[in-house]
Amino acid sequence: MDDAREIENLIYRYAELIDSGELQGLAELFATGEIISREHNTQISGTENVLKLYRNSCRIYESTGTPRTKHLTTNVIIEKTGPDHAAARSYYTVLQSTESLPLQAIITGRYIDTFEKRNGAWTFKTREMVIDNVGDCSAHLLYDTTSLQ
Repeated sequence: MDDAREIENLIYRYAELIDSGELQGLAELFATGEIISREHNTQISGTENVLKLYRNSCRIYESTGTPRTKHLTTNVIIEKTGPDHAAARSYYTVLQSTESLPLQAIITGRYIDTFEKRNGAWTFKTREMVIDNVGDCSAHLLYDTTSLQ
């Protein structure tokens, strides 16, 4: 498999893990990387800290063991920046439905990612999350979502 496809699969793996409620696996994607939100002035790095971030912010429904979301990642553009370094830009749309919330888009934005190849495998170096549009995130996030708007 070529480098661009491996990086693209890593981007999609993030969405697959969060939607399945596998927060430990999601956090392991950032064992040597960090998540950045300039809007909230945060930088979180390492598996333990990323796991804590998601456990404290992502509502997991007991009935499914998931957040009842679908993270759709589109418009993926990957650029090699060196033999073992790459960058990507993509869009995300998060859909959600619950017993009390009809299926709807709850947030959209962009990921700005950097990657590095370690021991022959591509890993996240950074993931910056940029929020573009916010709907009703109250059934997804465990904190007051008015700060997102």
